[in-house]
Amino acid sequence: MWKRSFAIAFAIAAMFLPGSNVPRAAANGPLVIRYASLAPPSSAFGKVLKAWGRQFKKETEGRAELRFYTGGSQGDERDFIRKIRAGQIDAAGITTTGMGMIVRPILVLTAPGLITEMDQLVHVRGALRGRFEEMFRSAGFELLTWGDGGKNRLFSAQPFARPSDLKAGRPWAWKDDPVFAGYLGVIGANPVRVGANEVYGGLQTRMIDTVPSSCIMAVAIQWYTKLNYMAEQNFNILIGGSIIKKEVFDQLLPGDRKILLDTAERGARAIDKFVLRDDENAYRTLVERGIRVVDLSPHQAEWDAVAEQARQQLAGRVYSKSLLAEVTRLASEK
Repeated sequence: MWKRSFAIAFAIAAMFLPGSNVPRAAANGPLVIRYASLAPPSSAFGKVLKAWGRQFKKETEGRAELRFYTGGSQGDERDFIRKIRAGQIDAAGITTTGMGMIVRPILVLTAPGLITEMDQLVHVRGALRGRFEEMFRSAGFELLTWGDGGKNRLFSAQPFARPSDLKAGRPWAWKDDPVFAGYLGVIGANPVRVGANEVYGGLQTRMIDTVPSSCIMAVAIQWYTKLNYMAEQNFNILIGGSIIKKEVFDQLLPGDRKILLDTAERGARAIDKFVLRDDENAYRTLVERGIRVVDLSPHQAEWDAVAEQARQQLAGRVYSKSLLAEVTRLASEK
């Protein structure tokens, strides 16, 4: 008898575990939206997610709620996209790589050396937002809101000053990131292609010795503890956002869809307020903790030439030449 009871209890519990395809809402119960994120639960990002969840549940009067799986417990962004498509989770916070897996042309916003300041990104994205959001919709996703992860710069365990210095290193490029891999290809460096959740271990074993990262990310994920140098100049900005499977989004009542979009936007704007501040604070913290700053300006012409060549090589493969030209024009307006 106890075996039968245990089996029933296990089956009921499985309904609420990520990875289950069983409907998430019991009769007359809330629709539970399972949301995955790489953000550590104790980080500022994790705290904003929790606040968003409380507000969403309150404003929908309990008709729907967000259930968060943070700290990379659901894998990396490749896993997020695969699990959303399989119905194992419903939504996720993703960065450049995850967004590019769904809408590849969006990676033009991270083309090397093109958009390096937040005001440029805000301007360009504002002009193209509707076009990109429709691309997500056509791919079966709703882009709930945009977010950013700070200025993306090079970090290394080894000294570097010019692009050719990376040839002797073991730089990391995300499995699904054609942009930085293309950038390294122009330099002649061979990237180590693993998921983000494998980077720390790779740094420990020296399988990886160079990573692109924002300061805020390097501190939050503790990568900086295995690194000695960071570039003063950044080569792009980490973009990101919150996505949800369109099929799940459409299950919400029309009013609750608006609440989800509104609360997601409020949460993202709250994050915006501290991302730049905390990225700058993280930069200072890293300097205080002994990371040596590398000024790339003595060899800036070489870095610029690599960035330009990489942008042009990616055009036609990752994004169209016309889109690159439009983004270049818009970025130059700021």
